[in-house]
Amino acid sequence: MSTDKDLLSVQQARDLVDAAHKAQAEIVRFDQAKIDRICETMAKAVLREAARLGAMAVEETGYGVPDDKREKNRFAAEDVWNYFRGLRTVGVVSESKDVVEIASPRGVVAGIIPSTNPTSTAIFKVLIAIKSRNAIVLSPHPSAARCINESVRVMREAGVKEGLPADAIGCMTTATIEGTEALMKHKQTAVILATGGIGLVRAAYSSGKPAFGVGPGNVPVFIEGSADVPKAVQDILTGKTFDNGTICASEQAVVCDAPIESAVREQFKAQGAYFLSAAEADQLGKVVATPQRSLNPGVVGRSVEVIAKLAGLNVPPGTRCLMAELGGVGREFPLSMEKLSPILAFYVVDGLARGAERSYEILRYGGMGHTAGVHTRSREAAVRFGGEMPASRITVNTPTTHGAIGFSTALPPSMTLGCGSWGGNVTSDNVSPLHLMDIKRVAFETRPVKSVRPAVSSSTAAAPARPPMPQRAPARATTAQPVAASGPGKINREEIAAIVDRFLAGREPPPSQSTQAPTRPAVEAEAGSMYTAPSQASRSTERAGTGNGGGGGAERRSTAAPASANGHTTVDFVSEDDVRRAIQKGEKIYITAKTIITPAARDIGEPAEIFAKT
Repeated sequence: MSTDKDLLSVQQARDLVDAAHKAQAEIVRFDQAKIDRICETMAKAVLREAARLGAMAVEETGYGVPDDKREKNRFAAEDVWNYFRGLRTVGVVSESKDVVEIASPRGVVAGIIPSTNPTSTAIFKVLIAIKSRNAIVLSPHPSAARCINESVRVMREAGVKEGLPADAIGCMTTATIEGTEALMKHKQTAVILATGGIGLVRAAYSSGKPAFGVGPGNVPVFIEGSADVPKAVQDILTGKTFDNGTICASEQAVVCDAPIESAVREQFKAQGAYFLSAAEADQLGKVVATPQRSLNPGVVGRSVEVIAKLAGLNVPPGTRCLMAELGGVGREFPLSMEKLSPILAFYVVDGLARGAERSYEILRYGGMGHTAGVHTRSREAAVRFGGEMPASRITVNTPTTHGAIGFSTALPPSMTLGCGSWGGNVTSDNVSPLHLMDIKRVAFETRPVKSVRPAVSSSTAAAPARPPMPQRAPARATTAQPVAASGPGKINREEIAAIVDRFLAGREPPPSQSTQAPTRPAVEAEAGSMYTAPSQASRSTERAGTGNGGGGGAERRSTAAPASANGHTTVDFVSEDDVRRAIQKGEKIYITAKTIITPAARDIGEPAEIFAKT
């Protein structure tokens, strides 16, 4: 039977991802207005069902408090959506003169949903996936499959009314370990959002897919000597008891500054906490932790009354939280672990430095990278404490439960909290739609790159390539007149040949080369190629001694037959060396409309304003 269930789960995962992949191909074409309209409709629909879905979650799992579940559903549907409502996720999302950013969706998101916060996490992941134009397939924890599927149904039906493909949101009804692995490893799965136990998160990271996993949160909170003690205690108990401590960012241990210990203890007692004796703490520890020192799921999200009964303890009526003073952190102190229930460890230290050390120890025992809290009137002390914490979020003067998720702080609202490299996670952010997009960047040149061979300027480069000219006769009478150009923009090849002839005749050949002038076919071929292919033009000018670096060191002259106009001597041909000599002497080079200027000469001469037209 178990094997049949696994096979069914694997096949279901495959079918859902295949369908979601096809649906995502439609979503990617939606404009921003349509995406936002779909998300708005889904958020409003699930918000109306927040209380019912919260009650379903408590009934199915036995974890938490119905009204607190309702509030978490409201947070996921309303606060999260309102925060990201204006976020651009389609097309150009950011633009400057130098860089244009364009958003692309990832594809199919695999969303792993826990039993501690089932409906709120499902709502959150569906919203951020669709907002970023992805499809999503959820794998629910088996003990919360019914309430998670119901949350998905509400959102899917609302989205379909606004044009969302029905298969864009899928949820497994039969979720086994094998089925979840098939979902994560499917070839069409693009990215994984994994919320759950450490084993599941590790499986996500080993799936070969990009994954945003979150770790456990053994959260310490330090009450520094300058703190407003009544408010600090109130905040800690509010965070610890919210939904019976099922949020991973809830406080797990109080670290109290010695000078205010008495006041802190009195406030905890006055506000409903019960300090256990050493014997009672040992008794409770045996129930909270298994022999392998893992958390007993039987206490997760349970009330004080249920936990006390399991441990055989008698506590005063109305007790909100059980507190155990401990002498250390680690396996020998089972109540120093993450407890996900209304139980707090209690430590006393002397000073900020020692408080930070103890808090570091607590984080190291199962909470690395997640969250820490501090209560203080000193901003400097808060920053100093935060600098010592291997945590992605350090909340100040607020419940860590509410502060870390962005309910009572300016952090992005999220039900998936990254733990950074401390916790073996890929991000330390509060996960959002931004993490489910790829950003393409169109980057324009801001700093030109020097090249050994200048580009051919547009004035000398030919536009379309011309057909090759017929081969000319080997010789040409010196009395031949240049052939007139046949129209505007046409090249007079005979005139070019004459100009190049005069230039080459005036050059002094390098000693190692023959002084015999090149034959006419060679000259004409080079002159013609100057205008038919830019790269060939560069090579021809180099062979004529006009390229970068020169040829054999011979002095070069502009032309052999300069002309005169308006009192200035004009030239028919200008090389790079002509320009360099003019720059050194501070002279101008006078040109006419028919003057030929090599690309290298133009690139150097025009910025220096060497050329003067007559």
